[in-house]
Amino acid sequence: MPREWDARTYDSLPLPHLFWGKRTLGRLSLTGVETVLDAGCGTGRDTSALLDLLPHGRVIALDGSAAMLAQLRARLADHLDRVEVIQADLAEPLPVDTRVDAVVSVAALHWLPDHDKVFRNLAAVMRPGAQLAFECGGEGNVARVARAIDEVLPNAPRIWNFAGVEDTTRRLLAAGFTDVEVTLTPDPARLEPGEQLRSFLATVMLGAYLDRLPEDERVAFVDAVTARLPEPVVDYVRLQVRATRAPD
Repeated sequence: MPREWDARTYDSLPLPHLFWGKRTLGRLSLTGVETVLDAGCGTGRDTSALLDLLPHGRVIALDGSAAMLAQLRARLADHLDRVEVIQADLAEPLPVDTRVDAVVSVAALHWLPDHDKVFRNLAAVMRPGAQLAFECGGEGNVARVARAIDEVLPNAPRIWNFAGVEDTTRRLLAAGFTDVEVTLTPDPARLEPGEQLRSFLATVMLGAYLDRLPEDERVAFVDAVTARLPEPVVDYVRLQVRATRAPD
C-alpha cells in the first residue's frame, strides 16, 4: 500500500527533483498530441511541464498518495480538462483505460520493491512503440543517509529499492521493452545546514521510518540522522532510463 506524504511541505522545499524532471522529460520525443502517463506524479510539477509540451495532448497523472494528488489538483486547477487524475498503486495492474504513447516517472520507482512487476504493469498500458523515460534512485543512492539511519536505528528495514544497470536492463527486456538505455549518474544535492536540511530529510527521505516510530520519538530521530551527516549534502545517485515498448 503506498504511503501518504506531507504534500504541502514537500512542495515548499528546494527539491533537486525539479532538475531531474526537466532532464527526464528531455528524453522524450513528443509532437504535442500524445497521451502521456506520469507514473508517480506527486504534486504535479512534472505534470505541469508535460502539459506545456502537449498543447494538443493529455496527461494521465497517477500516484498512490491522496495528499499528493490533492496538491496536484490545486496546482493544475485550470488545466484539469487535459489531465486525468488516478489514485493507484504502481505495484498493481493499472486502472488506465487507454494505451498511452509514453510513460514518464521521476523519483518514484525506488519506493517500489518489485520492479519486475512495475515494469510489466507499465508495459501493459503502453502501445507498441511507446516511449518510457524515468529517473529514480539507483545503486549507491543516499549511502551516507542510509548509514546514518542504521547508526540511529539499528536493524531498521530497508525501505528503498536502489537497482543497478544490469538488473534494470534485464527486467525491462523481460517486461517487453526494447532499445533499453540505462545509466547510473552521481548527482549530489547540497542544502542549507540547519532547518532546511532537517526538513528535507524528514519530508523527502525519512517519512517511511517516521511512520513506524511513536510520535514522541520522531523529532529526536530526525535530529540524530541529520547530525550524523558529515556535511549538508544528500549523496544522490540517479538511475536514468530510456526504453521503447516492444511490439505485442
